[in-house]
Amino acid sequence: MGPKQLVKSRNNRVICGVCGGIGEYLNVDPTIIRLLFVLLGCTTTGIIAYLVAAFIMPEGF
Repeated sequence: MGPKQLVKSRNNRVICGVCGGIGEYLNVDPTIIRLLFVLLGCTTTGIIAYLVAAFIMPEGF
């Protein structure tokens, strides 16, 4: 098993799997990550960050 990689989740996804992938990478419940993105989304920072991550992060294995 190699080093951990930040990838979109295939199992824990709601829209693109970004929050699920970040949660799996950090060993945190993805719901917490989703709530943080919603709070940041109120200032459009979260929306931009999510869209950038959705395009940059590779698909999970």
